[in-house]
Amino acid sequence: MDSALLTVGLPIALAVIMFGLGLSLTLADFRRVAQHPKAVAVALVVQVVLLPIVAFFLIKLFGLTAGLAVGMMILAASPGGTTANLYSHLFHGDVALNISLTAINSLLAIVTLPIITNLALGYFGTGEDGIGMQVDKLVQVFAIVLIPVAIGMFVRSRWPQFAARMDKPVRIASAVLLALVVIGAILGERENILDYIVQVGAITSLFCILSLGIGYAVPRLLGLSEPQAIASSFEIGIHNSTLAIAMAVTVLQSTEMAVPGALYGVIMFFIAAAFGFLFIRGRGTRDAEGLSEAVH
Repeated sequence: MDSALLTVGLPIALAVIMFGLGLSLTLADFRRVAQHPKAVAVALVVQVVLLPIVAFFLIKLFGLTAGLAVGMMILAASPGGTTANLYSHLFHGDVALNISLTAINSLLAIVTLPIITNLALGYFGTGEDGIGMQVDKLVQVFAIVLIPVAIGMFVRSRWPQFAARMDKPVRIASAVLLALVVIGAILGERENILDYIVQVGAITSLFCILSLGIGYAVPRLLGLSEPQAIASSFEIGIHNSTLAIAMAVTVLQSTEMAVPGALYGVIMFFIAAAFGFLFIRGRGTRDAEGLSEAVH
C-alpha cells in the first residue's frame, strides 16, 4: 500500500467524487422530503437499518474472512448512487423521490458509514491483532466525505451556471478516478483477486438481489405507490460503490476490503436492469388485467 497512487491519488479521487456529488445537490432537494415524508422515511429505514442487518447475516452464512466481511458491511452502509436516478427514470419510478433520497442518504452516510464500519471492524477483528479504526480515522472519514460535498453545494448555490458547466467534466473525472481506484485495488491484490471473486461473487449477487427486492417489497407492503416503490428499489439496490471502494482503500488502506464494493459496482447494473424489465412487465400485466376487467 505504499504506492503514490494509493496513498496520495486515491484520497484526491474520493474528494473529487464527493465534490461532484455536492455540485448536483441543492437545498431544494431536501425540501422535497416534505412532499413524500412516508416514502422517504420507509426507504431510509430500509437503507440504513435493514440492509446492514441483511449483509451481516449473509456474511455469517457465507463465512467470509474478516477483511471481506468488513468490505461487505462498508458496501451495505454506502448510500445509493446517482445512477439510481437514471434507472428510476428509465423504468417509470418516482425520480423526484430518488433525488431526495440520494441527497439525504448521502448526508446521513457521513454519520452512519463511519459508525457501521467501526462496529464491523470491532466485531470481525481478532483482538489486538485485528483491524481497528482510531479516532483520527473517524475524523478523516468525516472530513473526506463532508467537506468536498459542502464545497460542491456552496459552488452550486453561488455559481449555478459554472456548476452546470462543470457537471459533465467532473462526472467524467470521477469515472476515470474510479477506474484508477479499481485498477489500484486489483494490482494491490492481483495474486488473490480470483480467489476473492470466487469468495464474494455469490454473496454480492445475492445481496444485490435482496437489496432491490426488499427495496420494492417493503414500500409496497406499507402502502406506497408503485412508482415510489420502484424509486426506493433502485435507490436501495444501486449502492455508491465508488465511495465503498475509496473508503476501503484510502481510509482503511485495505485492498481486500475494497473487493466486495468493486465487484458489486459491476454486477449491480445488470441485476438492476433485470429488475427494471420485471417492473415494466409486471405493470403491463396489471394494466392488461385492469383493461380486461373494465371490458367485462
